[in-house]
Amino acid sequence: MNFRLKAFGLHLLGSACLLALALGSLYLGWYRWPGWYLAGALTIALVMAGVDVVIGPLLTLVIANPKKPRRELARDIGIIVVVQLIAAGYGITTLWNGRPLYYTYSEKFLEMVQAQDVSSEEAALGRKLNPDLAPHWYSLPRWIYAPLPKDAQLANKIASSAFAGGEDVIDMPRYYQPWTNGLPDIRQNLRSLKQMTQIGKKDREVVAQRMRQLGFPADQALVLPMTGKEKPLVAVVDPATTKIAALIRVD
Repeated sequence: MNFRLKAFGLHLLGSACLLALALGSLYLGWYRWPGWYLAGALTIALVMAGVDVVIGPLLTLVIANPKKPRRELARDIGIIVVVQLIAAGYGITTLWNGRPLYYTYSEKFLEMVQAQDVSSEEAALGRKLNPDLAPHWYSLPRWIYAPLPKDAQLANKIASSAFAGGEDVIDMPRYYQPWTNGLPDIRQNLRSLKQMTQIGKKDREVVAQRMRQLGFPADQALVLPMTGKEKPLVAVVDPATTKIAALIRVD
């Protein structure tokens, strides 16, 4: 039994270190708040932990028989490790492709843009036409303003594409502008909690309570919805500075 436990412990330690290194690097680089929540990354991380930190070491505990020939034991553990690495690689690739690149303000909404949302063609156009705000493989998340182009025909075309589930202006780095350029539009489009149709009544009550705790009146036009794959966040905007004072979860 001591042999089995030792094999289990070593396998568990190695798997946990690998997973912590991978997830820690992604979190500290790209998935800090609010990216981890908005991207729904916790679900992927839990699956990876289940396969790499739970199932893998447990299988080693089962097969680690001291009476088994060492060559056979090494083969069995090797198979387990290969399956773990494939699962870890899949999870890491999924998180990498879904890493947040931008937090955008566009057309009265705050939205997250993930790497997979920006096509290679749009990324190339962005690097050519708008290099300061275009994405690169090493780009970290940035807050930007993504207005529709002034050309009415082009703006209608993009809006129609977005309505049909195609590319939106937030997926087109060539149109990005610095965050500060959008502050006047943000001030103009702030809404009150009663106007937040993206969340229910009970959620609005939760947000109102948290706003009061932060020192903001809950009945004034101070909020914007921030959307992603999870339940929307409520962004509380300081009216004096137009800075986002808080991003409030409602779950």
